Amino acid sequence: MKTRERLIVALDVESVADARALVAALGETVSFFKVGMELAYAPGGFDFARELKASGKRVFLDLKLHDIGATVERAARQIARLGADFLTVHAFPQTMAAARRGASDGALRLLAVTVMTSYDDADLAEAGYACGVAELAARRAKQAKAEGIDGLILSPMELAAIRPIVGPDMLLVTPGVRPEGTDVGDQKRVMTPRQAIAASADYIVVGRPITRATDPAKAAEDIAREMDGA
Repeated sequence: MKTRERLIVALDVESVADARALVAALGETVSFFKVGMELAYAPGGFDFARELKASGKRVFLDLKLHDIGATVERAARQIARLGADFLTVHAFPQTMAAARRGASDGALRLLAVTVMTSYDDADLAEAGYACGVAELAARRAKQAKAEGIDGLILSPMELAAIRPIVGPDMLLVTPGVRPEGTDVGDQKRVMTPRQAIAASADYIVVGRPITRATDPAKAAEDIAREMDGA
């Protein structure tokens, strides 16, 4: 896999028109796009995901499913029929097992969210967790592997600790990646693209540093070159 194919651009925009303009501006620089809740739930959002697939792009539906098992199973089955490449679910054992059942007949790859990259130990304590980020991420990684999940969503800060737990075949996909010198925004556990790839990320997800750049294609190209340096 070429390095640039490991870059996923997050289309975290308000409308399909905005997303379509960004995809056009990026041209052949980017082949993999994340459609999150903001865009998916916009008018025409899921149709746009189908449009991306039909144009030869890869699609990551970042919907973070979490509900009773029957609902998650049926939702995962519908998303598999849509043709998406990746789908996120929260890393609760029942949720992961249900999503696995729903996606079992297709090529959809499931990614379990360990701990959101906007959370730190203090946030987990406030939410009632008795452990910190590192311990919770490790526990959820072990559970995801046991459930046969294809990969994990995790902060780059946990990559080095999690890779030995899950082995070489499970996909590690990391948001919270910011080129050196850029604003980290609402992220709390971040690395640069070079650092994340060196730490064993299979894919990195980048949004605002590309989508809000004056020249998105150049910003994506610069990040791809930085990834090459790893």
